Amino acid sequence: MPQALRLPMDLKTRLSDLIKAVDLPKKQARISEIEQISASPDFWKDQSSAQTLMKELADLVAEVDEIKSLTTADQATLERELPRLELKKYLSGPYDAANALVAIHSGQGGTEAMDWAAMLKRMYLRYAEKKGWKVQVLEESQGEEAGIKSVTLAISGRYAYGYLRHEKGTHRLVRQSPFNADNLRQTSFALVEVMPEIEAETDVVIKPDDLEIEFYRSSGSGGQNVNKVSTAVRLKHLPTGLVVESQTQRFQEQNRKLALKILKGKLWQIEEEKRLQQLKQIKGEHKAASWGNQIRSYVLHPYKQVKDLRTEFVSQQPTAVLGGELDGFIEAELKL
Repeated sequence: MPQALRLPMDLKTRLSDLIKAVDLPKKQARISEIEQISASPDFWKDQSSAQTLMKELADLVAEVDEIKSLTTADQATLERELPRLELKKYLSGPYDAANALVAIHSGQGGTEAMDWAAMLKRMYLRYAEKKGWKVQVLEESQGEEAGIKSVTLAISGRYAYGYLRHEKGTHRLVRQSPFNADNLRQTSFALVEVMPEIEAETDVVIKPDDLEIEFYRSSGSGGQNVNKVSTAVRLKHLPTGLVVESQTQRFQEQNRKLALKILKGKLWQIEEEKRLQQLKQIKGEHKAASWGNQIRSYVLHPYKQVKDLRTEFVSQQPTAVLGGELDGFIEAELKL
């Protein structure tokens, strides 16, 4: 690092810590592994698997190149880029680099809550857009009058799960109601679930006998084929009672695969929460997980403020936050 040697000691230390934390040798080894696999004559026989690996390769190469470029950067570049890249030190979980499945469910508050769930959907769509991630709606249930009862989004992008995983929990909205003439103050709740998209078959094993599968006609958009043919899929995992659905794809098999991804994510999340609760009990910090444990309050009336109740991070610009400006909240969450 010829130029880095002339940097202030604190910047050199931070850069060294970053390189160590992201484990560049491991990433470089994975790049070599994928390159060897892709050289096989049979590599493109399974196009879905091949595309997934090539996307991983491109992401890894970009990430390694970005960090390595800092070793010859000047002081101004380092001071600008290090804070953003240092967040990767907090993204070392087993699925932090994975795509994310985000489910939003309206809670207490009727039509108000369904409208609030739709607002949260828009917020995460805007955030994903700012990050350059792709989003696919896997399942959506519309509200009777307005908003949505629930929606499940597949958010594809490197570290999507790592950045979004702390968004899970109850989100509370306080505002003047747009649904009654008196403009009364109304409090609404919505629950956000965040799960990793698990690709490896061995990571979460689901026995065929543990599944109850139902095919039905989709009620969503997608053209006449979607509505006339039973392409939608509902899976019930008998040991846990979990039920997941997928109805946005044109073909039954596509919906079945997507539903399985959602189910795997939920099952992994259950086991992860058990592990974390056991850890908290050992440390004497046990706190029961419940609907009432809200993580963030969005107040639009009588004042304007968004406050995360875990990190104490506050924004006085709720319109910007609801438009996808979540970086401050997510950075504070990662450092918890």
